[in-house]
Amino acid sequence: MQQLSDRINNLPVSETLAMAAKARELKAEGKDIISLSLGEPDFNTPDFIKDAAKQAIDDNYNSYSPVDGYLDLREAICRKFKRDNNLTYSPNQIVVSTGAKQSIANIALVLLNPGDEVLLPAPYWVSYSAIATLAEATYKEIPSNIDTDFKITPEQLEAAITPKTKLIFFNSPNNPSGTVYTESEYRAFAKVLEKYPNIYILSDEIYEHINYGQPNFSFASIESMYDRTITVNGVAKAFAMTGWRIGYMGGPAWIAKACTKIQGQITSGANCIAQRATIAALDAPVSKIQFMVDEFHKRRDLVLELLSEIKGININTPKGAFYVFPDVSSYFGKTIDGVTINNAGDFSMFLLEKANVATVTGGAFGAPDCIRLSYAASTEELKEAFKRIKNVLN
Repeated sequence: MQQLSDRINNLPVSETLAMAAKARELKAEGKDIISLSLGEPDFNTPDFIKDAAKQAIDDNYNSYSPVDGYLDLREAICRKFKRDNNLTYSPNQIVVSTGAKQSIANIALVLLNPGDEVLLPAPYWVSYSAIATLAEATYKEIPSNIDTDFKITPEQLEAAITPKTKLIFFNSPNNPSGTVYTESEYRAFAKVLEKYPNIYILSDEIYEHINYGQPNFSFASIESMYDRTITVNGVAKAFAMTGWRIGYMGGPAWIAKACTKIQGQITSGANCIAQRATIAALDAPVSKIQFMVDEFHKRRDLVLELLSEIKGININTPKGAFYVFPDVSSYFGKTIDGVTINNAGDFSMFLLEKANVATVTGGAFGAPDCIRLSYAASTEELKEAFKRIKNVLN
């Protein structure tokens, strides 16, 4: 008899990973699938980072690393926070983890009790709600839509707060929408949160360097929010190091200590070679990765141009990350090529089966009228993908 725990039975499967797996399955069957479903840069890790990893191997870094990360890496992270985010942290406020996802899970597990409430401005990354569920908390979505550039207001934030609210997730630049909150918008949120001193803020800034004219602003740099904000980042997106699995958090020392404690019982320290490579990545000037950002910018403009040629798709202009998040609700209730589209999930599956293009339903991100398309793909793939989409829809 199968007797899995309620914990795992209540945990949803990641929609982004599920769609990527489906695309791989169809590719293995011989179908020509173009996948725009995963948020993974299609660049190689820069050579100067790979060279640091090779040197670490030659220097015999092969033993267990400290649970919270090598001290010189945590010092490098402190320098990075000061240089890029105007945040002053000490090494005892930093914890290095196996990817930013583990950093987020650590924070949720050490702060949340059963029945606590998490606020999720929607759209939000799929794993936020799952991690809240894993921590036995409840979560509440704060909705937005394409007409507001997928931004919530301070009034919405305050209206969502209850006595059970313990944690709020901010993510800018945003996955899935590419939305970037401005300094003034974040300061307006801070004015609301100043009234509620028992609420903590998790600021996910993993896409901070991938922005197009709207600079990243760190929520923790607001003086009244510093002691209540945990900033999460990593090297996956900006440095094309998704498989290296290094993320980190900076925040109050007591939260960092608790994250180290829980990580010590689950995974211990992150990969030693990847940590040494991360020092090189973070100490390098941001200009060394600007070529990737410039290419993403060109692709964003191309994708917006191609989408504008497709009837019934409503688009805005994302200011960061490498996603577009069009509203496709005009297709709901319609039958195309014998397939009835009732929701964004149906729409994504229609594109996969009829156009051989993999996307992700916006329902997974708390935005049921939209789909997410990643433009972390070559220009040739993007042109072909949107040609196929246009042909099946028009």
